[in-house]
Amino acid sequence: MSLLGAVGGAPWRCPGRLFACHFSHAARRGEELSRLLLDDLAPTSRSSGGLELLFGLAPCLLALRAARRRVARLLLQAGRSGLQGERAELLREAEARDIPVLRPRRQKLDALCRHQVHQGVCMEVSPLKPRPWTEVEEARPGDDPRRLWLVLERLQDPRNLGAVLRSAHFLGVDKVITSGRNSCPLTPVVSKASAGAMEVMDVFSTDDLAGFLQAKARQGWLVAGTVGCPRPEMSSEIPITSCLEFLWDQPTLLVLGNEGSGLSQAVQASCQLLLTILPGRQLPPGLESLNVSVAAGILLHSICCQRKDFPMGRKRELLLQDPREPSATSEGPGLAQHPGLSSGSEERQNGS
Repeated sequence: MSLLGAVGGAPWRCPGRLFACHFSHAARRGEELSRLLLDDLAPTSRSSGGLELLFGLAPCLLALRAARRRVARLLLQAGRSGLQGERAELLREAEARDIPVLRPRRQKLDALCRHQVHQGVCMEVSPLKPRPWTEVEEARPGDDPRRLWLVLERLQDPRNLGAVLRSAHFLGVDKVITSGRNSCPLTPVVSKASAGAMEVMDVFSTDDLAGFLQAKARQGWLVAGTVGCPRPEMSSEIPITSCLEFLWDQPTLLVLGNEGSGLSQAVQASCQLLLTILPGRQLPPGLESLNVSVAAGILLHSICCQRKDFPMGRKRELLLQDPREPSATSEGPGLAQHPGLSSGSEERQNGS
């Protein structure tokens, strides 16, 4: 017996209006059954096949473009009226690579993603892992000598890591190095928090972070660690400099530490300079530091803004200066010197 006959009885003996009503009900029922069939498809065994569920429009699209992962299938939310823009591009990319495309309902995607914000797009993919730092390509003749690598020691919150990667990619960081132990892996949550930047960035890892920093220092790199706002009673054998006074004139490694404890003693001892962000007011105890992803954005911007058209930036500063002032020198009103701070350029000239 046909579905139409089972639902609507004998339609040829019904008035036209009743026939249309029965046909409409049957069509809707058929659509629901087809969706249920899609929803009830046995999911790919992600644990046995070594797959994970990537979610979000930008992570999935950038992962397809980068082609670093093996893609088992693409899941696009059913019920959306036509696929346009990046979703249509995602579908074309998948079809061009013969990747199976399924159209489950939103409730199914919510359950698969454990109610993360998936934007109606998920992909079952192979994991993405950091590469060994020994695979980092050495500089070639003609490369910009002002290179900047970001080094992350024991970052454990996936959303912090994702936000840091997003800022690093946006601001032009060349490489990212993570500590191999006690660090957050490159999970789908990290990729979503990075808006997909994780899918296209060069991320490396080492189990001996202090040894890596010392080796790069011997090669002529400046190793700049980071600390919270220095207190008057704080003493350090390593000079502490405001990020606003840091002059980027050589290849530099910027090192960020754990969300709670900061840099380990071994890693901090491997640094030649410590950068800090000065607050805009007196702070009560417990509020002397920033979230690591916020601090990363501020520090990276203060360094990377020196990369392009730096002489033009200085010329623009001269043009904007009040003509009634006596001269446009590097001295003059500026940020008050904080106790415990020193000029990074002076320390490097005097100490090396």
